Amino acid sequence: MRIDRNRKTGPTGLLLTTATAFALALAACGGGDGDKESEEEEGGTVACEGTAVTPNLPTTFPQVSGVTFTKSSASGPSEIADGYYEGELEKAYESYKSGFEDAGYTVTFDEIEEHDSEVAYKGGSPERTGIVALRDNCEESGRISVHVSSRPS
Repeated sequence: MRIDRNRKTGPTGLLLTTATAFALALAACGGGDGDKESEEEEGGTVACEGTAVTPNLPTTFPQVSGVTFTKSSASGPSEIADGYYEGELEKAYESYKSGFEDAGYTVTFDEIEEHDSEVAYKGGSPERTGIVALRDNCEESGRISVHVSSRPS
């Protein structure tokens, strides 16, 4: 097969080349409101404040002292709760892990790192599975963001 390097690119090739160059230029530039959104997706700071609400979690779900839930919603069969913990990440992690064990839940996975932690669980009545994600990313000093997902087993 012979390639003719002198052949001119047709309209389709030119359009693809221009679109690719434009996409690369946008990615390299950054700036604007899109950075704030991507920062939050990557664990940027979040506001850890708000009026307390009662999430729709099982009655046997551990009630960790120092946690204030500020949002609660359903997503299909899953219940989602967001809020904050007044204190340090390690203490929040330990409180949730021991809280699940003390309430008869099974901790299926747990991990603590420098700025975040997860405790996955199974149990409760009715039986649910889910995860508690803790992040050291609050704008307010001395608070840890708490995100709980709970779904039927």
